[in-house]
Amino acid sequence: MKIRSITYFCNPIYPLDENVLRKAGEFLAQAKSAYESAGYEVQTVRLATVSFAKLLKGRLNETPRFAQKMSEMLKQVGVSYAALGPALIESPESYAVIPEAISASENIFFGGVVADKKNGISLQAIKACARIIQQCSTIEKNGFANLNFAALANVKAGAPFFPAAYHDGDVAAFAIATEAADLAVQAFSNAKTLEDGRKNLISEITKHGQALTRIAQSLITNYQLLFKGIDFSLAPFPDDSHSLGNAVEKMGISKIGLHGSLAAAAILTEAVDRADFPHTGFSGFMQPVLEDSVLAKRAAEGTLTIKDALLYSAVCGTGLDTIPLPGDTTAEQIAPLLLDLSALAMRLDKPLTARLMPIPDKQAGDVTEFDFGFFANSKVMRLESEDLSGAFSGNESFHLSARKNDLS
Repeated sequence: MKIRSITYFCNPIYPLDENVLRKAGEFLAQAKSAYESAGYEVQTVRLATVSFAKLLKGRLNETPRFAQKMSEMLKQVGVSYAALGPALIESPESYAVIPEAISASENIFFGGVVADKKNGISLQAIKACARIIQQCSTIEKNGFANLNFAALANVKAGAPFFPAAYHDGDVAAFAIATEAADLAVQAFSNAKTLEDGRKNLISEITKHGQALTRIAQSLITNYQLLFKGIDFSLAPFPDDSHSLGNAVEKMGISKIGLHGSLAAAAILTEAVDRADFPHTGFSGFMQPVLEDSVLAKRAAEGTLTIKDALLYSAVCGTGLDTIPLPGDTTAEQIAPLLLDLSALAMRLDKPLTARLMPIPDKQAGDVTEFDFGFFANSKVMRLESEDLSGAFSGNESFHLSARKNDLS
């Protein structure tokens, strides 16, 4: 198990207050050292701000320059990445500036809210996010810029995984994101029963979660900030020993994507729920196709489809992540998929995101060719989608109440 990120949440103010970023850098250096001294590898330290739509209200045309300035400051304070929060439904003009801001900056991430409890599901925001995904696909020749953007449905502030991370206050805070798919692989590799494997996994997550929390509590005694908790999602790394797809297959599903996979995803997510530590963010089964060697393999074979991944989103943590799409996929074809994801998030009252990656000049079935240490290459996945029409063709918002479980 590794720490994927220590994420520091703050309000950097506008114009950019460099002292806020220096304090963030100082804290993250201390935190990284503390966790490494305890035996945990820390892959990255990151910064997440309040939504740029609030920060730059009335000055949204300055977003690309603000993102560029943030990029420059990150290097000075020793921080790997920054998320400038999501475009907001109540600020419809905030979506259009994101592609230019991603193009103008380095290591800067954004989100776009498509649904939340206040505004419901916004068809206007869904279509705006679909356009962002289509436009970002052309920034780099391999479509890689979409790694820096996700559509957010029912995602609260304080989740440390990017691109979903954002802050919602003035008091600084931090949270931990783990890379823990290997714990699931190990728990079920020699388990004779599901219950044995589940107990092993819950025990390991609890042990590490409480150890990480003790270190966090020692850190906040020296700093005036809050500890938001741990997003103990079973995030993978692209080799089989750190593959959540491999964990599912160790449980007894011959290939993830076949029937039984949803039950496995539910069991793994519930194990995270049962573990005793302060939860934040998604905290569950994470299925980034291009970041998981077995998921990438099953997607290339056609065993795992986009519909399968959407189905598992009903019981998993994050939703659709690093999904390779044909380069000629239109915004109008992307929007229905975001609509389905939004409906799941609101009806089930859970956070979900979509990070979709149309790849220029690639068609369904073509091999991906990313040269990136956190990716396992796969094949472009087929998107079965057509333009929305009729009642769905407008820009209205609508609410879906969370399903009530009391049937008495």
